[in-house]
Amino acid sequence: MKRTARHHRTTRSAVGACLALLCLAEIATAHAWSLTLTSGSRRLFLHVGNGALSGSSGTLNGTAGTSGAINLEQVTVPVAQLGNGTDLPMTSDSTQAVSLYGDGNNTCPTPASQVMVGAGYRRNSGSANATLTVTSPANLTSASGDTIPFTEISWTVSAPGSGAPNVIPAGTFNGGTQTLVTVPGNSYFENCHSFVFANNAVRAAGTYNGRVTYTLSSP
Repeated sequence: MKRTARHHRTTRSAVGACLALLCLAEIATAHAWSLTLTSGSRRLFLHVGNGALSGSSGTLNGTAGTSGAINLEQVTVPVAQLGNGTDLPMTSDSTQAVSLYGDGNNTCPTPASQVMVGAGYRRNSGSANATLTVTSPANLTSASGDTIPFTEISWTVSAPGSGAPNVIPAGTFNGGTQTLVTVPGNSYFENCHSFVFANNAVRAAGTYNGRVTYTLSSP
């Protein structure tokens, strides 16, 4: 599905973005967009959650730059639901609703429960592709050293109005590095990820933290 080509960004053979995930365990406590980019000098563009276009033109076709914050996903497990196997949606501190592609599309209409993920690769010629991966630690860990396997966290995908719902697919973190999608040259993929905590076991009280890193790389 195409929206109208217009924009790009970031030179380098690999770029990365992070997302922090937080689980609070208490014992006392539609779619996606596959868009076309104009060919040009080789650039990678990646954003996860809140982002901003930097460079002289402020567009994906502009000068390379780096910006943006690490967003936080979190969930508090109610005492009455500890370990009952009911999936719990996680909330986000992201406020990024409008696409960074540059056309003003409202890709993530409810960013408090969504994280926008976008990956683009521009090139002049050749057949090389870029690869989007995500790396998660084995566990979320509390200050007391208790752990929750990262495999307890999964995500669904959406983006209103698109006919390519899984251009960056849904999945489950595997406690290592996993390939999400291959991005062809002069393409930009974008959708919203909504994270879910599986809540499959009773955990010790505490705040559990972990960080995942998304990386877009090309030959």
